Amino acid sequence: MTDQPTADGSGTTTVVHLLRHGEVYNPAGVLYGRLPGYHLSDLGRQMAERVATTLAGRDITHVVASPLERAQETAQPTAESFGLEIVTDDRVVEAGNVFEGQEFGVGDGALRRPGSWRHLYNPFRPSWGEPYKDIVVRMLAAMHDVRESATGHEALIVSHQLPVWIVRSFVEGRRLAHDPRKRICSLASLTTFTYDGDRVASFAYSEPASDLVPVRADKKFTAGA
Repeated sequence: MTDQPTADGSGTTTVVHLLRHGEVYNPAGVLYGRLPGYHLSDLGRQMAERVATTLAGRDITHVVASPLERAQETAQPTAESFGLEIVTDDRVVEAGNVFEGQEFGVGDGALRRPGSWRHLYNPFRPSWGEPYKDIVVRMLAAMHDVRESATGHEALIVSHQLPVWIVRSFVEGRRLAHDPRKRICSLASLTTFTYDGDRVASFAYSEPASDLVPVRADKKFTAGA
């Protein structure tokens, strides 16, 4: 994990790791969003174990997870390794999406139906689901609370690709509207914020399970995972 240059400061250093969950068992290839019943695959469980091994030497004092099964299951190995309970926080849940339960790719699935096109008119909101700004607000609030709870230590928040990417984009000053295929937030990746007091002093991104991530030929649009 390689940090960007850190500005000197006199505040207490606290680290908040945002972890995207591992691979999900989804044989139908649908956009599962907030739907219940989507669990980690066998490979996803290996990814969760890999993350726990990677974090074993850290100073984790809090583990928080989205209420969805895949996030809870990804958090479990790390929580167990540190002897911590998982705190469930609805604010780090997957983004809402009108295409939940459907196949959703460029030129196939829901996009073949003209009735779906009305949801795609405004990528800046976005018109197909929860506004990006709303995701930023709830993610920042959750990060603030966990930073205060873990002051002087480290915390892990297990969330989902879109919420992690959007809050990272906001902190780094990028526009929130984006091409979902270009998100840098792989399965079981860690997006890490180091705070100096209440200010983000540095940022890091790492992929502890990169060798386990399947290489897919298709690059389907996914509004969240």
